[in-house]
Amino acid sequence: MRQLAGPVAIDAALRAGEDVRLLLVQEDARHEEVAPLVARARELGIEVRMATRNVIARLCNVRPAEEILALVGRDPDADLEATLARRGALWLLVGVAYPGNIGMVIRTAEVSGADAIAIDGSFDHEAKRAALRAAMRADKFMPVYWRSALDVLDAARATGHQVLAIDESGASAPWQLDLTGPRIFVVGGENGGIPPEVLARCDAAIRVPMAGFIPCYNLQAAVSAIATERLRQSSTAA
Repeated sequence: MRQLAGPVAIDAALRAGEDVRLLLVQEDARHEEVAPLVARARELGIEVRMATRNVIARLCNVRPAEEILALVGRDPDADLEATLARRGALWLLVGVAYPGNIGMVIRTAEVSGADAIAIDGSFDHEAKRAALRAAMRADKFMPVYWRSALDVLDAARATGHQVLAIDESGASAPWQLDLTGPRIFVVGGENGGIPPEVLARCDAAIRVPMAGFIPCYNLQAAVSAIATERLRQSSTAA
């Protein structure tokens, strides 16, 4: 997954037949090449969304910000099986209780380049909306599934994903394991952790090192530590 910024980069990607999934266009875009790109994208069946100047500026990874952005390689509307077939990283939350925590982890997963995130829990419509608001609408750019953990793990086995728990029972620090390639990262709830039946399905457990008296990190901090280490390892491997 990567972001393209500006008409030149996006035009080249479309001409090369790259897997452009989404265009995000500034509402008051003035560059003369933006309108033809939008028309061509729609002809190709690529989704086009409009956004304010401030939203574009916040999302754009170059400065000064461009007026048009493209998402390549990750379909926000893909089903679970199609996402797993990409053989990247997927986060799985099991028993996380607070929508705010879920939202922050969704955002971290998207920012760190995960293919998707799945949430196993009993949430009504309002709780799901609250989680997505806290995620800064990251679901617009990455699939978010509300699915049973065991169903997700069953599907992941078929695509060769290794399942890694983020759990205090773990014997390995994040940098002692290979976090690259097809991986499912499992995170438990704020109080109960990962349920035994899910933990038993994991291939290994990672323990984020701690040195203070408080017994655990905030949920988002632990997720960020693993996501950042995966990015570091992927960068080193490249």
